[in-house]
Amino acid sequence: MPDFVGRNLEQFFGLFISEIGARRIILEMEARMDFGSINWLAVVACVVVSMISGSLWYNPKTFFPAWWKGIGKQGEPGMQGNMGMTWGLTVLSSFVQAVAMAFMVPAMGGLMGGVSAATGASTGFMLWLGFIAPTYLVNKLFAGHGLKVWAIEIGNHLVNFVLFGAILGAWR
Repeated sequence: MPDFVGRNLEQFFGLFISEIGARRIILEMEARMDFGSINWLAVVACVVVSMISGSLWYNPKTFFPAWWKGIGKQGEPGMQGNMGMTWGLTVLSSFVQAVAMAFMVPAMGGLMGGVSAATGASTGFMLWLGFIAPTYLVNKLFAGHGLKVWAIEIGNHLVNFVLFGAILGAWR
């Protein structure tokens, strides 16, 4: 392994990782990148949790009215467009996120002292903070939707990512 990889791992994670230790971490991560290692029931549970949390988050009594107005829609939402495709792709997106998280939780958990609900939730939070929140910020600002819509949308993703990580970390 090149020295710069070990140094970058050390700097990124704030840990001293020897060449042997870094090699072990990489080998363990490679070994876990196997679809056979995924707990598929936990992935399905994550998708169900995502649908439930989204239904609660975007309920007419919670954030839906502010979000609807914030994205520039008027009147009653109704069933616009092809709702079958919308819901199908929503479920597929949650499934893909849960599968990706199923690979990340053991890898990151190994760096945090073991895989558990707590390290899974921490992994979900770090992935949300590093990828979801900033990406949505740029998209919402350029779309002219502002910080309120951004906060509503990333709040739902925060809940989902932390719950996905906790479920996948606990249910091994």
